[in-house]
Amino acid sequence: MDFLRAVVLGLLQGLTEFLPISSSAHLAIFPKFFGWDDPGAAFTAVIQIGTELAVVIYFWRDIVTIASGWIRGLFSASAREALEWRMGWFVIIGSVPIVFLGLLFQDSIKHEFRRVALIAVALIVFGLILGFAERWGLKNRPIEKLTTRDAVLFGLAQACALFPGVSRSGGTISMGLLLGYERRAATRYAFLLAIPAVLGAGIYNLKDIPDQANAYGPGPTIVATVVSFLVGLAVIHWLLEYVSRKSYTPFVVYRVALGVLVLVLVATGVMTSTVTVS
Repeated sequence: MDFLRAVVLGLLQGLTEFLPISSSAHLAIFPKFFGWDDPGAAFTAVIQIGTELAVVIYFWRDIVTIASGWIRGLFSASAREALEWRMGWFVIIGSVPIVFLGLLFQDSIKHEFRRVALIAVALIVFGLILGFAERWGLKNRPIEKLTTRDAVLFGLAQACALFPGVSRSGGTISMGLLLGYERRAATRYAFLLAIPAVLGAGIYNLKDIPDQANAYGPGPTIVATVVSFLVGLAVIHWLLEYVSRKSYTPFVVYRVALGVLVLVLVATGVMTSTVTVS
């Protein structure tokens, strides 16, 4: 049963990681619908390695270009005039907030932040923020116009995703739209910015997987990670094509509807808000 559940959770992770609907929220909420234990913050962080490896493979050309340009800039003044040098620093700068706050609030992330009622509120509130950004954002700035100030703001938006229900991609994309960036540009940058944070968090939490505070051990965790990787590859391509032509409004409606449903279930006693890990 653990391996079957791991496949389901890996599928859920792969489907929701890149959509602005919060994969961590779904991994906390949906097990309660089936009467399963909360898989735990460590399990959630580790299987995200799978979806992030999908990002690395999908964007490998961008990553190599940015990394090599940044390295050349360390030794060449002319190379520091290139976009790749700036993008390398923007990813580094944008990663600082989530690393600092993640370490500062790591105990709350594993416990208090995973209360289902709070996650439902975050789904609704940040869903409405995404809707506002989609409606009022100018959406006409290319990623080449990215500035240091905007990189910091992107990083702060990403850091909000330490709270399940916010959505790493949703928070970053919302900030991008509010700053006037194109949908596709904001989405691509959100994917690139997430790589250091997600891989770092996953590797950092590997040590906690055998711990009794997690519902799944190493075997099911590996299965879930592989499934999330395979599904994630397909979702990245689909989402980038989707946002080139359509808006994020359906995701806003989904977030609000799911958040309201969960709050109703908690209020009526059908679903508990507390974290249950055996």
